[in-house]
Amino acid sequence: MASDDISQLADALSKTHVGDGELSYKGRGLKLDDAGSVEELVREIEQCQGLRALCLEGNTVGVEAAQAIAKALESKDQLQRCLWSDMFTGRLRSEIPTALRCLNSAVMRAGARLTELDLSDNAFGPDGVKGIEQLLRSPSCHSLRELRLNNCGMGIGGGKILAEALIECHKESSALGTPLRLRVFIAGRNRLENEGAVALAQAFQLMGSLEEVHMPQNGINHAGITALASAMRHNPELRVLNLNDNTFTKRGALAMAQALSHLRNVQTINFGDCLVRSEGAVAFAAILREGLPILKELNLSFGEITEAAALVVAQAVMDKPHMEKVDLNGKQGQGSHSEILFITLLYSDDEGEPDEDEDEDEDEDEEDEEEDTNGYSNGVEENEEDGKVVRENGVSSKDSSPAKPQSPVRPNRADVTNRFVFFLFS
Repeated sequence: MASDDISQLADALSKTHVGDGELSYKGRGLKLDDAGSVEELVREIEQCQGLRALCLEGNTVGVEAAQAIAKALESKDQLQRCLWSDMFTGRLRSEIPTALRCLNSAVMRAGARLTELDLSDNAFGPDGVKGIEQLLRSPSCHSLRELRLNNCGMGIGGGKILAEALIECHKESSALGTPLRLRVFIAGRNRLENEGAVALAQAFQLMGSLEEVHMPQNGINHAGITALASAMRHNPELRVLNLNDNTFTKRGALAMAQALSHLRNVQTINFGDCLVRSEGAVAFAAILREGLPILKELNLSFGEITEAAALVVAQAVMDKPHMEKVDLNGKQGQGSHSEILFITLLYSDDEGEPDEDEDEDEDEDEEDEEEDTNGYSNGVEENEEDGKVVRENGVSSKDSSPAKPQSPVRPNRADVTNRFVFFLFS
């Protein structure tokens, strides 16, 4: 190994975060190819007593380097959190499963009991899932609470392998009296499609312990959505459900609405860009009126919802005491003569208390309303997000929404409570 490389590695390691049983090499950009390149890293692992978390995010680890790190991990029986996202940049896909097996075998040999496994942004495909399959089936994952596999390209095959491993883990752990109770599952941008979603839904239903599910951008349509909806009914502690950028259509939306009617702890729903359509939006509104008592955020944006259906949703959330945000941005469905660009729901500063001089100035307020039709300048700021560049996973894109119309139509005053401010544009 060149002296310059050694100096660079030593400098990076000198910045390693150490504390509370955690070693973090996050974002160091280390190129770890062989045993020589990880000597200092291995030494720090060996010297860290009570190691509970190891973060290798933002580096690139080859097979030989993984073998050396694995040897150091074999004695770390207190390890709980493996934060190994984005650590195979520039590696051949064939290398990744081997490297993962080395690391995972060490965790199992150590007898560690993991609570968190993060392998997001590793683009390892179905073969990569095979590299973690044995670990997921082992006693080391009986205690797993958070599984993060975002942007890994698992595909249908990988989704099925993952589901089978989770089911086996639950079966084995249940036989020992400590069933797997996974709380957080994240697997966005994995091309799971219907078959992968259906397989995972079986695991979700069996576990019944999920609190957060994030599966955006997976090419799932109504068949997969219906299976997931059925599974969610069996997870009563569910708080966050993010299925953004999949395709519900009417059938999937109705199935999901029915499932949500059985859940009391949901706080965040993200069904944006899911083509829920007006029928689905109205179905969700019906559930909002009767259930979801502590909901805080609802996103049904870009779902081909008409203005009339959007108003039904807006009216349904008015009496929700915890509601903070409702996003109904996007075009309405075909067949209408107007277009709704967005409805935003915000808490006002007065928390529902009437203004002291409200009665005295009522006539003046009405005159102001007639004059103020273009800016909504009554103390309300413009949406700061309009026109900004959106960055996700390093990809920049501009907001493609149409420009704001010049003459926004105000909602009827009777439809707006003191606690909420609605913006509707036609």
